[in-house]
Amino acid sequence: MWALQITHEGPNKKVGIRQRTSNPCILCESEWELLYISSMAALEEAKLENFLQWLQVNEVELRGCKIKYCDSSKGFGIFSSHDVPNGILLVVPLHLAITPTRVLQDPLLGPECKAMLEEGEVDDRFLIMLFLTVERLRKNSSWKPYLDLLPTTFGNPLWFSDDELLELKGSTLYRATELQKKSLQSLFDDKVKKLANKLLALDGNPEREVTFEDFLWANSIFWTRALNIPFPRVCLFPNIPEEHDSINSRGPDASANDIVSEKFVYKESGKAVQIKEPESQVSGLISTSPQGETIWVEGLVPGIDFCNHDTKPAATWEVDGIGSITGIPFSMYLLSAGQNLSQSEQEISISYGDKGNEELLYLYGFVVNDNPDDFLMVHYPVDAIREVPFSEPKLQLLEAQKAELRCLLPRSLLKHGFFSQSTAPGETIKEATKGTVSSYSWSGLRKMPSYVSKLVFPDDFLTALRTIAMKESDIYKVSSLLEELVGSGGERQPSETEVRSAIWEVCGDSSALQLLVDLINMKMMELEEGSGTEESDAILLEKARCMENLEDCRRYGTNCSRQHPLMSRNRWSSIVYRLGQKQLTRMFLKEAEHALQLALSEGN
Repeated sequence: MWALQITHEGPNKKVGIRQRTSNPCILCESEWELLYISSMAALEEAKLENFLQWLQVNEVELRGCKIKYCDSSKGFGIFSSHDVPNGILLVVPLHLAITPTRVLQDPLLGPECKAMLEEGEVDDRFLIMLFLTVERLRKNSSWKPYLDLLPTTFGNPLWFSDDELLELKGSTLYRATELQKKSLQSLFDDKVKKLANKLLALDGNPEREVTFEDFLWANSIFWTRALNIPFPRVCLFPNIPEEHDSINSRGPDASANDIVSEKFVYKESGKAVQIKEPESQVSGLISTSPQGETIWVEGLVPGIDFCNHDTKPAATWEVDGIGSITGIPFSMYLLSAGQNLSQSEQEISISYGDKGNEELLYLYGFVVNDNPDDFLMVHYPVDAIREVPFSEPKLQLLEAQKAELRCLLPRSLLKHGFFSQSTAPGETIKEATKGTVSSYSWSGLRKMPSYVSKLVFPDDFLTALRTIAMKESDIYKVSSLLEELVGSGGERQPSETEVRSAIWEVCGDSSALQLLVDLINMKMMELEEGSGTEESDAILLEKARCMENLEDCRRYGTNCSRQHPLMSRNRWSSIVYRLGQKQLTRMFLKEAEHALQLALSEGN
């Protein structure tokens, strides 16, 4: 016979296969996978039992739920165990949350971390990541039962193999991942290794030396599990006057999300919501909190952070400041979202927010098929502007208009476009024109275009393209119009709206829309050059099956890998993401081409 031999190497487990007798039976690949699953399940169950005991010691209450292993793609999740009248499923005291304040209170590491913070060597986010990196290597860490249950690998592109990363070539994520990994490696070499070793020296007996993979793990744990928590002020500063407290006080709507240097704004929805640019992802901030009773702090909440994502969540989380709801002051609780959870073993999910596959894959390592929140990013390269004729006056005009060189195009915009299937045209026009017609006055030499209510592209981006596409004669005409408006003596500077109006009246839309068509065509070429056509991606997904749960072999039989070609989850996620990007590119290209035809026919 053959058996699985489990070896332990630090925080990671390795499973090998050894021969037990001289008469081995021949097993198919899927049977070995099932043996692997069974052995790993036993290990996970032991770790889960330790974690549940740890939660109990730390006063966490599982009132209507239990934590159990889902599958290889999700890891652990939270499931209903029985119905609860008030809908409160889980209660976690906030003193258990890993926040900058909690790190500074650590009896061993706290004083040194405080010194690092005061000297400017770390900030709030970096402090948490550094703490996670170090605690994972401490043999006697009080957080060990929790850390042992956390995933050791992730599905985001930072953890892709070189071959898997090539599946993203041509997409925005490919370049973003390269930049991010180089940035994190540099940060580790220049700062993390030195600081982590300084903290580990305090423990005196670490399991091993810190590696880049340890920091990469901590970085991924933070971004996949951290919440933006509204702490009651007194919970953080029980003995400090309000005017003297200092902590990260970002509110839920003050998040400048930036995956690949494009700015988005997302509302807080249960997971960490502030995403820095690749070159400064771990640069948070410490700022003086405003007067008030709530301070927003990023941190990890053991227990609640095992909730997985669903577009139709079964629960939400809230904070109970005085204990009037849960009976436990200063606690976070999981609340049923109104769904009937009386059925045992139903997974309890939360929503990570209305995020497209680009953001979901980059941060959390998964994608959603036919994601309604998908978006396309189109941009005009900043460096390329200096290569166009008359770049200096154009750059001045772009600055005067506060024009955007990047354009975020959510799938939802297509509902208001030329090829929309909407049955409420009145609402469509109102919604589509809200940010266009009112943004500047359509007056002077040109009439309002007939197509303006169906134009799905933001005017902030179109006005940038109008400016970039200007000819020499256009620049002089715009200057003359603005001079007439504000006077030749330059008594005042023209407003942003006045500059935009002058450029549109001189240039119209045709040149800008032609440039837009060229940019979207270029986007499609880059995507197809890296991975083929939209049709080829669809065929790949049809022919191959992603074994997200290897126990599927039981349903497909022992020859499942031959009947249904297996595909790694990372590769499957990459194809789903890039197929969505190609579909959106094709649809927005169709919109841009039709708008260009109309603009030319109307003399715009």
